[in-house]
This record gives sequence, structure tokens and C-alpha cells, in this order.
Amino acid sequence: MRTADRPGAGGTASPARRGRRRAARSGLVAAATALLGAVAAAPSAAGRDGTAAHAAARDRAAASSAAGRDGTAAHAAARDRAAASSSAGREGTAPPAAARDWTAAPAAGRPYAYLEGPAGSVLQDTLSVTNPGAAPLTVRLSGQGAPVSFAAPTVTVPARTRADVPFAVTVTADTPPGDHRGTVRAAAAGREVRVDLRLRVSGPRLAALTVEDVRVDAATGALRYTLVNRGSTVLAPRLAVRAEGLLGTVLDRPDRVLPLTLRPGERVTRTEPWPDPPALDSVTVRLTATAPGAAPATARAEAAFASGPALTGAAGLLLAAAGAAGWAARRRSASRTQRAPAGATP
Repeated sequence: MRTADRPGAGGTASPARRGRRRAARSGLVAAATALLGAVAAAPSAAGRDGTAAHAAARDRAAASSAAGRDGTAAHAAARDRAAASSSAGREGTAPPAAARDWTAAPAAGRPYAYLEGPAGSVLQDTLSVTNPGAAPLTVRLSGQGAPVSFAAPTVTVPARTRADVPFAVTVTADTPPGDHRGTVRAAAAGREVRVDLRLRVSGPRLAALTVEDVRVDAATGALRYTLVNRGSTVLAPRLAVRAEGLLGTVLDRPDRVLPLTLRPGERVTRTEPWPDPPALDSVTVRLTATAPGAAPATARAEAAFASGPALTGAAGLLLAAAGAAGWAARRRSASRTQRAPAGATP
């Protein structure tokens, strides 16, 4: 081996060897650079892949949440439909509680409707109908016991509203003065409300009572009669009964209070029993009715009583009386004949 060819022996390497070394170093540098670039690029790609994966997961979560919300909304809609159907079913059978809580009363919070005026007039008042419900309410209106009239037979009251409905009472010309009663009726949602109506017809106060149409039932002895209040005040009548026959009084009942009251213009037909009338007699029955403040009213009727047994007995008595009378006549004739003198013509 030559000294010049050995490195480190004070000599230099050959150009060929130096070229090979430089090529090797260049290859190593290039490989290291490529490796470093791959290492540097790997985290970025991984980050990009992770971000993409995270975005995809986020999109899937959003889709799932939207689907959940859609499912919840669909469930809520179905629940609302079921509730509406149930409510409709309940409304078909019974009105809601709020609809049943409607009220009707005289306006201005009065306890009853009060009207006053003369006969032949038209009096007006107002009925307040309150609807606390959430839907309109149709109310039917009418009157009873008094000539009450409304502009229309029904009124529709909006939700959560009070309607003041006017009505009129016609007082006819023949209505007697005094106090009269009636009722204003309102019906809706399966129930009816009645409002008391008090009517005072002005005019002089007069107490007048009559007894009319007195009849006697000859078969039973019952007395039928009619009491009429001809005044303008309420009357509490009393009645007395007396019957006179051919031989004297056959019935005498002192006056007593009758179980009734008569309003002005009212007529009442009653029956007075007579359980033991005479069997054979001709009687005059007198009825006397009285009331506080009114003059006594009297009426009478005639009746003849003649039952079958009484007639038979009377016929027997008449025959016996006729026989007795004939026998007595014959006895008197025979007695005169015996007392006549001889030779005289009887």
C-alpha cells in the first residue's frame, strides 16, 4: 500500500473518494429533510383529519338533535290533537264549567225586578246576563205569570262579557190596582235562572168580595159556590152557611177562615160539604162571605130534598091521614043518625 493513498498519513484523499463522500452526504441530507418534512406534515394532516372527524360528529349530533326536536314537536302536536279531541268530546256531552257559571239578575244588583205604574201602561226594566266563559253564550229569555216581552227570544252574550237586556211588561187596562207577581226566566247551558218580578199597579186600594154561582146538589147536599176578589188588595175570606127549611133551620155554620187567599181579580170555585141534608124538605141556603176591609157578600139558592124512602113514608102518612079522616067522617055521620027523633028524615 502506498503512503500517498492512506488518509491521515499526511496526504490528501483522492478526488474520486471525495466525490463519493459528498454524494453520500447529499443523499443523507435529502433523506433527513424528507423525513423531517413527513414528520412535520403528519400532525397537520392528523389535525385536519381530527377536525373533519369532529365536524362530522358535530353534524351528526346536530342532525340527531334536530330529529329529536322534530320528534318532540310531532309528539306535542299529537298530544295537542288528542287534547283537542278529548275537549271536543267533553263539549259534546256537557258544557265547560265556565259556561255553566253564567248568571242572570236584575240590573244594578237588585234582589228582584220591581215595576210600578197605572193600568194601561207599558213598563220597562233590564236583565243583566254575565258570561264568564271563553266562548259566546246563547241565552233563551221568557216570562211567566206576567205579560213579559223581550225584543228577541234569545240573546248571544260574548265571552267574558255582561249584556244588559231590556224587557217590557204590558199592564192591560183591566188590570186591578195592587200588587202582582211574575217571573223572568233565562235558560242556557243546561240550566235555568228565574228572576222574581214584582209589579205594583197604581190606583185606589179597594177591598171587595162577592159570592157567585151558588148551587145545591140535592142528591148529596154539597154546596158549590165561587168567590171573586173584585178589589185591588189581597183578601183572606171567611164563610158562614145557613139553611132554612119548612119547619125551621136545618143548617147553621158560623163563619170561619177559608184556607186560601185571593189576589185582585182572582176567582176560586169551592165545594162546601153537607153530609146530612134533610130527606124531605124545601130549603133556602144562604152563604155569607167576609174579608177584612170588605163589605159582607151574600148569595143564596133554593133546593128541594125528596128521597125515595122519605116519599114512601110520606105517602103512607098521607094515606093513613086520609083513612083516619074518612073514618072520623063516618063516625060523625052515624052519630047524627042515632040522635035524630022518630019520623024525622035524616
